[in-house]
Amino acid sequence: MTLRSVLSRFSGPPAQAGMTRHAPLHGISLKVASTLAFFVMATALKIAAETVPIGQLVFARNFFGLFPVLLMVAMRRELGLAFQTQNPRGHLLRATIGLSAMVCGFTALSLLPLPDATAIGFATPLFVVVLAFFLLREKVRIYRWSAVGVGFIGILVVLSPHLGDAHLDGPATLGAAIGVMGAGFAALAMITVRKLCETERTSTIVTWFAGASTILALMTLPLGLMLPGQAWVMPDAPTAGLLVLIGLAGGVGQILLTQSYRFADASTIAPFDYVNMLWAIIVGWVIFSEIPVPEVVIGALIVIAAGVFVIYREHKLGLDRTKSRRASSPSRS
Repeated sequence: MTLRSVLSRFSGPPAQAGMTRHAPLHGISLKVASTLAFFVMATALKIAAETVPIGQLVFARNFFGLFPVLLMVAMRRELGLAFQTQNPRGHLLRATIGLSAMVCGFTALSLLPLPDATAIGFATPLFVVVLAFFLLREKVRIYRWSAVGVGFIGILVVLSPHLGDAHLDGPATLGAAIGVMGAGFAALAMITVRKLCETERTSTIVTWFAGASTILALMTLPLGLMLPGQAWVMPDAPTAGLLVLIGLAGGVGQILLTQSYRFADASTIAPFDYVNMLWAIIVGWVIFSEIPVPEVVIGALIVIAAGVFVIYREHKLGLDRTKSRRASSPSRS
């Protein structure tokens, strides 16, 4: 059975839409605040990754991030409804793919400078266009294909410092390859969310993802005992604080992101994803003494330009991505 046939089984009666209000500046402010929260998470994660294995980091992100999510759902008076679904297999598939994206994204963050890992993550919207064409049979015209092609050229420019002959066997090359895989998984997760949104409430998608991801991440505890360097550790007080911060910042970022799409259209909000590059450069320089090389900056600008054009074209074509973006949690996420 192909993945497309699995996704096609998600269809059903549409779920009720959430309440929205047109206030673009408020929506943009919430979106920018969400990018800052996610970078607090990424910074804490990069510091903790020096002593804590990836599986434990993923568990902390999902377990402690579950509390803000449940708080958000409770405030919307949908706590009881959030656990009700007729499609548990669809949610499990979404959680498995999303968790794969998270593992890849966290691994890339631990092996690469923040600006490099962030720029590679910008490939996700480009992969979404490709996967939507093949899996959802969406029409993609020449303008968007051209933008995707230019965007992938930008990704190659970003990757070029890590693909030289002297670096092919190094951790940076591995991190770059895993980062690209993470962007692909994140795009596939967005495709599954897009299908789930046809039948499921946003609160249901978010709650099931957080809960299922926590359980799946917990399974890395026994697996870590068999893998060198991946055994879970007993953190000291500062490291435990970082683990809690990773989850809470990620959960709060998800809440802010969700709320931002209640006040503005996706085509208005989505370009502000690229504020992440600004935070990456600032945080990388101030905290980790990382200065992006020119290739990373140039490549990131190419990818950003391509991504903004894709968003513009989708807006012109009336392709509403609001519900899927609102319910998705970033692989960094």
